[in-house]
Amino acid sequence: MNKVAVLGAGTTRFMRRSLETGREMCWEAAQAALDDAGMTLDDIDCVVLGTAPDAFDGVHMKGEYLLDGAGAKGKPYTRVYVGGGTGVFMVPAGWWHVASGAFRTCLVLAEEKMSSTQPHPQGAFNAIYDPFTERPLGVNLLWIFSLEMNRYMQTYGIPVETIAKVAVKNKKNAKDHPASQVAGDFSVDEIVNSEVMAYPVMRLMVSPVTDGAAAMVLANEDFAKKKGGKHVWVDGVGWNLDTSYWTNRDLAYPQYVENAAKMAFKMAGIKDPRKEIHVVEPYDPFAYKELHHLEGLQLADKGEAPKRLEEGFWDRDTTTGIPASPSGGLLGVGNPIAAAGLMKAIEIYLQLAGKAGARQIKRSAQRGMAQAWGDLMQVGTVMIMGVEK
Repeated sequence: MNKVAVLGAGTTRFMRRSLETGREMCWEAAQAALDDAGMTLDDIDCVVLGTAPDAFDGVHMKGEYLLDGAGAKGKPYTRVYVGGGTGVFMVPAGWWHVASGAFRTCLVLAEEKMSSTQPHPQGAFNAIYDPFTERPLGVNLLWIFSLEMNRYMQTYGIPVETIAKVAVKNKKNAKDHPASQVAGDFSVDEIVNSEVMAYPVMRLMVSPVTDGAAAMVLANEDFAKKKGGKHVWVDGVGWNLDTSYWTNRDLAYPQYVENAAKMAFKMAGIKDPRKEIHVVEPYDPFAYKELHHLEGLQLADKGEAPKRLEEGFWDRDTTTGIPASPSGGLLGVGNPIAAAGLMKAIEIYLQLAGKAGARQIKRSAQRGMAQAWGDLMQVGTVMIMGVEK
């Protein structure tokens, strides 16, 4: 099996875009990644695209529609999608094309144009639920996650003010991210007293509707060595699919994340993730989910992530803890569903490569991890990157 390196990455600005098409956003991100890698499309052997069902861009056969913008004209091309978990799953999807020996290089790309959705994306989400027992209730993600957030808070005695601190931290971190949509300085009171969406979920605890794209260039060891220099490598990948019947699971703990993380840890040879992972980008479409997912990633015991938050363990400037979401995450940078997770994977690459600029963490980092989650609270995707020793 070939080793796989990350040679470059790029993103568009995350925002509502009425003028650019999805194809244009794809090309903007792809070109940025190629420029970062010092490569052209002629160097790319295949393209892997991640993007949501056609309704989100308001076009039919979206994979084919985005093909030329994604740089895939005349190249082997595939489209994958696992809900919000797609962005991080893009790295494994590109990884296996290169690790298998089938291709030298792969351009991994994720795109979303959520503002095109009619009705609002929450209306489209209702279509993914069980048509007999759930869909008639007018299900949307906000009230389902309010149930999960309540369960998490009640199980471990977590006050809403503590969860609000995730939004405070991530929105502040995002001020240094060039793609950010909703960055800023907020107080806990401002977060807690923002509009109630579905109690205890408040507006400022929710990631926004976003358009954007992100891209990454992967290559095998021979190609990477010919490029010269030190590289960031894909050390481990993992994914897991739990039951879609969210009513049958204990919502206090994300078992799907633990399963995916353990798969990635095994591949990367990680025995003690709390010592061997130095920076992490957990998926945070809602403020409580970052804490929930940090526990699933085995970086804190069940119910312990909020206490570590209070102690500053997850802060970007920590020198003894594990910086979590130094990018600003979905709460600060934005949430173009498929591209959001890839943005997180890109942040790990930038941190390990020492290219994160004002976001660069203070502690030394040799390994980092990104995680995303999607569909009906049951898809877990994890990737681990490391630098040469």
